Amino acid sequence: MGWFEFALAYVVFFLSHSLPVRPPLRPWLQARLGASGFTLAYSALSLAVLAWLIAAAGRAPHVTLWDWAPWQVHVPLTVMGPVCLILALSIGRPNPFSFGGAHNDQFDPARPGIIRLSRHPLLLALALWAAAHVVPNGDLAHVILFGTFAAFALLGSRLVDRRKRREMGPEWQRMRDRVADAPLLSAAPSGGTLLRVAAAIALYGTLLWAHPFLFGVSPLP
Repeated sequence: MGWFEFALAYVVFFLSHSLPVRPPLRPWLQARLGASGFTLAYSALSLAVLAWLIAAAGRAPHVTLWDWAPWQVHVPLTVMGPVCLILALSIGRPNPFSFGGAHNDQFDPARPGIIRLSRHPLLLALALWAAAHVVPNGDLAHVILFGTFAAFALLGSRLVDRRKRREMGPEWQRMRDRVADAPLLSAAPSGGTLLRVAAAIALYGTLLWAHPFLFGVSPLP
Protein backbone atom coordinates (compact mmCIF):
# COMPACT_ATOMS: atom_id res chain seq x y z
CA MET A 1 0.00 0.00 0.00
CA GLY A 2 3.08 2.23 0.33
CA TRP A 3 2.44 5.91 0.91
CA PHE A 4 -1.32 5.44 0.97
CA GLU A 5 -1.17 3.22 4.07
CA PHE A 6 1.24 5.63 5.76
CA ALA A 7 -1.04 8.61 5.06
CA LEU A 8 -4.13 6.65 6.16
CA ALA A 9 -2.43 5.61 9.41
CA TYR A 10 -1.55 9.26 10.06
CA VAL A 11 -5.15 10.38 9.56
CA VAL A 12 -6.48 7.62 11.82
CA PHE A 13 -3.85 8.40 14.46
CA PHE A 14 -4.78 12.06 14.76
CA LEU A 15 -8.52 11.38 14.58
CA SER A 16 -8.25 8.72 17.29
CA HIS A 17 -6.43 11.20 19.53
CA SER A 18 -8.65 14.22 18.92
CA LEU A 19 -12.22 12.96 18.53
CA PRO A 20 -12.61 10.83 21.70
CA VAL A 21 -11.55 13.71 23.99
CA ARG A 22 -13.91 16.29 22.52
CA PRO A 23 -17.47 16.99 23.62
CA PRO A 24 -19.98 15.50 23.21
CA LEU A 25 -18.12 12.23 22.49
CA ARG A 26 -15.99 12.15 25.64
CA PRO A 27 -18.90 12.58 28.11
CA TRP A 28 -20.88 9.97 26.16
CA LEU A 29 -18.00 7.48 26.32
CA GLN A 30 -17.26 8.17 29.98
CA ALA A 31 -20.91 7.65 30.90
CA ARG A 32 -20.75 4.16 29.39
CA LEU A 33 -17.17 3.14 30.20
CA GLY A 34 -16.55 5.07 33.40
CA ALA A 35 -13.58 7.42 33.89
CA SER A 36 -11.09 4.59 34.36
CA GLY A 37 -12.57 2.54 31.53
CA PHE A 38 -12.37 5.52 29.19
CA THR A 39 -8.71 6.12 30.10
CA LEU A 40 -7.82 2.46 29.54
CA ALA A 41 -9.72 2.26 26.26
CA TYR A 42 -8.24 5.53 25.00
CA SER A 43 -4.71 4.41 25.96
CA ALA A 44 -5.14 1.01 24.28
CA LEU A 45 -6.49 2.63 21.12
CA SER A 46 -3.63 5.14 21.07
CA LEU A 47 -0.97 2.44 21.43
CA ALA A 48 -2.58 0.24 18.77
CA VAL A 49 -2.79 3.06 16.22
CA LEU A 50 0.75 4.19 17.08
CA ALA A 51 2.04 0.66 16.44
CA TRP A 52 0.25 0.64 13.07
CA LEU A 53 1.67 4.06 12.18
CA ILE A 54 5.24 2.97 12.97
CA ALA A 55 4.78 -0.24 10.98
CA ALA A 56 3.31 1.72 8.06
CA ALA A 57 6.36 3.99 8.05
CA GLY A 58 8.54 0.91 7.73
CA ARG A 59 6.49 -0.31 4.74
CA ALA A 60 6.51 3.07 2.98
CA PRO A 61 8.85 3.53 -0.02
CA HIS A 62 12.41 4.13 1.14
CA VAL A 63 13.66 7.59 0.20
CA THR A 64 17.09 8.27 1.76
CA LEU A 65 17.68 11.76 3.14
CA TRP A 66 21.01 10.99 4.82
CA ASP A 67 23.20 7.92 5.17
CA TRP A 68 23.27 5.82 8.30
CA ALA A 69 26.40 5.89 10.46
CA PRO A 70 27.26 3.74 13.52
CA TRP A 71 27.41 6.73 15.90
CA GLN A 72 23.76 7.53 15.28
CA VAL A 73 22.46 4.59 17.34
CA HIS A 74 24.04 6.10 20.48
CA VAL A 75 21.70 9.11 20.30
CA PRO A 76 18.45 7.23 21.10
CA LEU A 77 20.34 4.87 23.42
CA THR A 78 21.43 7.89 25.48
CA VAL A 79 18.23 9.91 25.29
CA MET A 80 15.88 7.02 26.09
CA GLY A 81 17.33 6.82 29.60
CA PRO A 82 15.95 10.25 30.58
CA VAL A 83 12.76 9.50 28.63
CA CYS A 84 12.10 6.37 30.72
CA LEU A 85 12.86 8.31 33.90
CA ILE A 86 10.47 11.12 32.96
CA LEU A 87 7.72 8.61 32.19
CA ALA A 88 8.24 6.73 35.45
CA LEU A 89 8.21 9.93 37.52
CA SER A 90 5.12 11.40 35.84
CA ILE A 91 2.62 8.64 35.02
CA GLY A 92 -0.13 8.38 37.59
CA ARG A 93 0.99 11.51 39.47
CA PRO A 94 -1.14 14.60 40.14
CA ASN A 95 -0.61 17.29 37.52
CA PRO A 96 -3.30 19.96 37.16
CA PHE A 97 -1.27 21.73 34.46
CA SER A 98 -1.48 19.00 31.84
CA PHE A 99 -3.57 16.10 30.59
CA GLY A 100 -3.68 12.68 32.19
CA GLY A 101 -3.00 13.76 35.76
CA ALA A 102 -4.32 11.48 38.51
CA HIS A 103 -5.90 12.87 41.72
CA ASN A 104 -5.12 16.44 40.72
CA ASP A 105 -6.84 17.71 43.88
CA GLN A 106 -3.93 16.21 45.85
CA PHE A 107 -1.26 18.14 43.94
CA ASP A 108 1.14 19.98 46.27
CA PRO A 109 2.87 22.90 44.48
CA ALA A 110 5.47 22.99 47.27
CA ARG A 111 6.50 19.42 46.34
CA PRO A 112 5.77 19.24 42.61
CA GLY A 113 8.28 16.53 41.72
CA ILE A 114 8.89 16.24 37.98
CA ILE A 115 6.41 19.12 37.40
CA ARG A 116 9.13 21.46 38.72
CA LEU A 117 11.12 20.71 35.55
CA SER A 118 8.23 20.60 33.08
CA ARG A 119 4.49 21.26 33.30
CA HIS A 120 4.02 18.65 30.57
CA PRO A 121 6.45 15.80 31.28
CA LEU A 122 4.64 13.29 29.05
CA LEU A 123 4.86 15.65 26.09
CA LEU A 124 8.51 16.33 26.95
CA ALA A 125 9.19 12.58 26.91
CA LEU A 126 7.41 12.30 23.55
CA ALA A 127 9.47 15.15 22.07
CA LEU A 128 12.77 13.65 23.27
CA TRP A 129 11.83 10.16 22.05
CA ALA A 130 10.85 11.45 18.63
CA ALA A 131 13.80 13.81 18.15
CA ALA A 132 16.30 11.12 19.20
CA HIS A 133 14.84 8.61 16.75
CA VAL A 134 15.09 11.01 13.80
CA VAL A 135 18.89 10.76 13.88
CA PRO A 136 19.36 7.04 12.98
CA ASN A 137 16.30 6.95 10.71
CA GLY A 138 17.28 9.15 7.79
CA ASP A 139 14.61 8.07 5.31
CA LEU A 140 11.70 10.30 4.35
CA ALA A 141 8.89 8.30 5.97
CA HIS A 142 10.59 8.05 9.36
CA VAL A 143 11.72 11.68 9.32
CA ILE A 144 8.11 12.68 8.69
CA LEU A 145 6.94 10.29 11.42
CA PHE A 146 9.34 11.27 14.20
CA GLY A 147 9.63 14.90 13.14
CA THR A 148 5.86 15.32 13.27
CA PHE A 149 5.72 13.75 16.74
CA ALA A 150 8.42 16.10 18.03
CA ALA A 151 6.62 19.13 16.60
CA PHE A 152 3.27 17.84 17.89
CA ALA A 153 4.66 17.51 21.42
CA LEU A 154 6.16 21.01 21.42
CA LEU A 155 3.04 22.60 19.96
CA GLY A 156 0.83 20.51 22.23
CA SER A 157 2.50 21.99 25.31
CA ARG A 158 1.48 25.47 24.20
CA LEU A 159 -2.06 24.40 23.40
CA VAL A 160 -2.53 22.62 26.72
CA ASP A 161 -1.14 25.65 28.58
CA ARG A 162 -3.64 27.87 26.80
CA ARG A 163 -6.57 25.57 27.59
CA LYS A 164 -5.61 25.00 31.23
CA ARG A 165 -5.03 28.71 31.81
CA ARG A 166 -8.51 29.38 30.50
CA GLU A 167 -10.04 26.63 32.64
CA MET A 168 -8.17 27.45 35.88
CA GLY A 169 -8.25 31.23 35.60
CA PRO A 170 -5.92 33.20 37.93
CA GLU A 171 -5.20 30.01 39.91
CA TRP A 172 -3.07 28.77 36.98
CA GLN A 173 -0.54 31.60 37.37
CA ARG A 174 -0.57 31.47 41.17
CA MET A 175 0.10 27.73 41.18
CA ARG A 176 2.77 28.09 38.50
CA ASP A 177 4.60 30.69 40.60
CA ARG A 178 4.49 28.41 43.66
CA VAL A 179 5.88 25.52 41.62
CA ALA A 180 8.70 27.75 40.32
CA ASP A 181 9.67 28.55 43.93
CA ALA A 182 9.82 24.87 44.93
CA PRO A 183 13.21 23.09 45.16
CA LEU A 184 14.40 21.21 42.09
CA LEU A 185 15.18 18.06 44.06
CA SER A 186 13.92 16.70 47.34
CA ALA A 187 16.57 16.44 50.02
CA ALA A 188 15.46 12.90 50.87
CA PRO A 189 13.74 10.99 48.03
CA SER A 190 10.72 9.03 49.20
CA GLY A 191 10.32 5.30 48.84
CA GLY A 192 7.78 5.90 46.10
CA THR A 193 10.29 7.96 44.14
CA LEU A 194 12.94 5.27 44.44
CA LEU A 195 10.43 2.69 43.19
CA ARG A 196 9.70 4.88 40.19
CA VAL A 197 13.42 5.19 39.43
CA ALA A 198 13.67 1.38 39.60
CA ALA A 199 10.68 1.16 37.26
CA ALA A 200 12.46 3.50 34.82
CA ILE A 201 15.53 1.24 34.78
CA ALA A 202 13.31 -1.80 34.23
CA LEU A 203 11.44 -0.03 31.42
CA TYR A 204 14.71 0.90 29.70
CA GLY A 205 15.93 -2.68 29.87
CA THR A 206 12.60 -4.01 28.62
CA LEU A 207 12.65 -1.65 25.64
CA LEU A 208 16.18 -2.76 24.73
CA TRP A 209 15.10 -6.40 24.89
CA ALA A 210 11.75 -5.99 23.12
CA HIS A 211 12.81 -3.55 20.38
CA PRO A 212 13.91 -6.26 17.87
CA PHE A 213 10.64 -8.17 18.39
CA LEU A 214 8.41 -5.10 18.17
CA PHE A 215 10.16 -3.16 15.39
CA GLY A 216 12.49 -5.68 13.73
CA VAL A 217 15.62 -3.64 14.50
CA SER A 218 18.10 -3.97 17.38
CA PRO A 219 18.77 -0.66 19.12
CA LEU A 220 22.26 -1.78 20.13
CA PRO A 221 25.39 -0.98 18.07
